Amino acid sequence: MTFGTKIAWDDTVLPFQLDKSDMRGRVARLDGVLSGVLRQHAYPEKVEALVAEMALLTALIGQTIKLRWKLSLQVQTNGPVRMIATDYYGPTDAGEPARIRAYASFDADRLTDGAPFDQLGQGYFAVLIDQGNGTKPYQGISGLTGGSLKASAEAYFAQSEQLATRFSLRFGKSSAPGVPEHWRAGGIMLQHMPKASPHITGEGGSGEGGILLAQDVLDGDDAENWNRVNILLDSVEDLEMIGPSVAPTDLLIRLFHEEQPRVYDTQPVRFGCTCSEDRVRQSLSIYSAKDISRMTTPEGRVTADCQFCGAHYDLDPGTVGKDAQEANGDRSAGPIVARADAGQRRLVGFRSEPRRGAAPGAQAAPGRRAGAGGAAGRRSPPDPDQARLAPQTPPGTDRVPRRQTGRRRHRRDRRRPARGA
Repeated sequence: MTFGTKIAWDDTVLPFQLDKSDMRGRVARLDGVLSGVLRQHAYPEKVEALVAEMALLTALIGQTIKLRWKLSLQVQTNGPVRMIATDYYGPTDAGEPARIRAYASFDADRLTDGAPFDQLGQGYFAVLIDQGNGTKPYQGISGLTGGSLKASAEAYFAQSEQLATRFSLRFGKSSAPGVPEHWRAGGIMLQHMPKASPHITGEGGSGEGGILLAQDVLDGDDAENWNRVNILLDSVEDLEMIGPSVAPTDLLIRLFHEEQPRVYDTQPVRFGCTCSEDRVRQSLSIYSAKDISRMTTPEGRVTADCQFCGAHYDLDPGTVGKDAQEANGDRSAGPIVARADAGQRRLVGFRSEPRRGAAPGAQAAPGRRAGAGGAAGRRSPPDPDQARLAPQTPPGTDRVPRRQTGRRRHRRDRRRPARGA
C-alpha cells in the first residue's frame, strides 16, 4: 500500500453488505482521530486503551444509524475508571466528515496492575441517540459483561435490539521508522439484517446472568450463516485489521469473497468538539445568582474547562445564570435541559471550579427490547452536554416513545348502562 492509499483509508468507516449471508457491516480505521482524542489528556496507558476501544465502537455503531445529530456511548462504573463518554456527530452535509470526541474520568490512586477492563468494576453500558430539536432521544442500557467493552456492546444489541452483532477490534500503539509512536485502531462490525420477528430461545439468554447473546436471537439458516461468517472473521490478523498494509476493500475480499461482499461510500471521520462559550452560558442558565457565586473563583471569575477537547472558558459571573438572562430580557433561550439541583458545581463535559467528584454509577439490570434506536426503557444515562448533578433523569423525561406497531389499542367502554336497560 502506498502512502497516499494509507492516508485515503485512515480515519474512515467503510459500510458493506454480505449478500449471500444476509448481513451488513462496517470496517473502521482510526489514526488521527485517536491522536486528537488522547492528546488532550495525560491518561495512563490502561485508560488510553479503554478510550481507544470506546472510540472505535462509536465510529462503527454511529455509521450504522441515520443520524441527524448525535449518538452517545457511555460507560459508568464503581471502579477506578468511573466513566467513559463518547459522542459521534453525523455529517451535516453529504461528503462531510462525521465527528468523534471522547474522554474518561478515573481515580489514578485506584488503578491496578490488571487488564484495562478490570479497571471498570461493575456498571453499565449505555447508548443514547438524539436526533436534535423537536425529537425525543432514544436510550438503552445494559450491564457490563463478557470481559470487554466490545462484548458489552454485543450484549446490548442482542438484549435491547435483538440483533445478532459481532465486533472484532484491534488497537494499540503503532511505531514506524521516522514516525512518532501513536495509537492506531481498526475494527469490523458484523450485524445480521433485522428480521420482523427475531427468534428468542427460552426465558433468558446464554450469557452471563441470563443476558441474551447473538446465538440466542438466531436459528435455522440464519444461525448457520452467522456461525460460518464469524469463523471467517476469526481468521483476520492484527496488521490486516489495523493497517496500513491492507486496504479495507482488500480485507473484505480476503475474508468474505464467497459471501458476495458489496461496499458502499466511505464515511470519513474526524476528531471534533461542539463546545463553545454560548453552550457554556446555556448550561449555566439554570442557576441563580447565589448558585453562580458559589462557582466563582477567588479572582472573581467563573471558569469552565471542556473535558473533551481541553478548551478553557473564563466568564464574568455577572453575565451568566438565569438572573442575568432575565435582567437582559432574554427569557426565550432556555437551558439545554434542567438536570441540576441548586448548589450543583460540576457540569459533565464542562468543569467549573471549584470542582467536586462525581458519584460512581451503579450497576444497571440488563435491558429488554424497547423503542427504536435501542431504548431499554430505563433511566437515561447522563449526557456530557447537559448540566447534571448525578446520573439521574428528571421527572417526566425517563420514558421513551414506544415503537409504532400499526395496531391501535382501544380502551374498554366503561360507560355504565342506562337504568332499565
